[in-house]
Amino acid sequence: MARSAAIALFSAALLSVVVVAMFRWVPVPVTAFMIRDSVPDQQHDWVPWSAISRHAAAAVIAAEDQKFLEHDGFDFEAIDKAMTDAKRGRRLRGASTISQQVAKNLFLWPGQSWVRKGLEAWFTLWIELLWPKQRILEVYLNSAEFGRGIWGVEAASRHYFGEPAAKLTRPEAALLAAVLPNPKRYRVSNPSPFVRQRQDWILWQMRMLGGAGLLRTLDEAPPPAAP
Repeated sequence: MARSAAIALFSAALLSVVVVAMFRWVPVPVTAFMIRDSVPDQQHDWVPWSAISRHAAAAVIAAEDQKFLEHDGFDFEAIDKAMTDAKRGRRLRGASTISQQVAKNLFLWPGQSWVRKGLEAWFTLWIELLWPKQRILEVYLNSAEFGRGIWGVEAASRHYFGEPAAKLTRPEAALLAAVLPNPKRYRVSNPSPFVRQRQDWILWQMRMLGGAGLLRTLDEAPPPAAP
């Protein structure tokens, strides 16, 4: 019995690594979150990195994970601050990196259980080991939710601004990134004062981080070799 369980566990772990490796090159047609929150007329259009405005990439880094290009999947300083705030009874703050959010969006479900967090760490580890940073950003921008039933930056750009993601301006990219903490509550269309304030903050952070220029190293990197 124990041997069978060990074999099953090993097989599941191996399969998960194979799937992560496959998605380094293969477009992600659907994610676990898309399936869970499926709504009529769901919008999602996968586009490659070359068809995404660098302003969009810079905006999500500024908004969600400013150490993205430096860490290996986990921001331990942010995790430590979040744990300290929780112990002091303060509002729970997010500490997930973009890599962790990709792992969660693609393979898991919402929640704070230890099992889910453990699986998130497992997938994040392999994503960081097997994917270049450019690919992680590409998948994130194609799988993030920007409104009810609106998945990915291409669908969001066309829905809200009537243009492809390649043509997003800095303010438009910052406005999309401003709703990411809770896209079901915050709106790109008719944004609240809070969303506008967050948009302005993201624009400022983009300038401080160097704007789209901070991604130059990713653009100059050679494409991943075929398996």
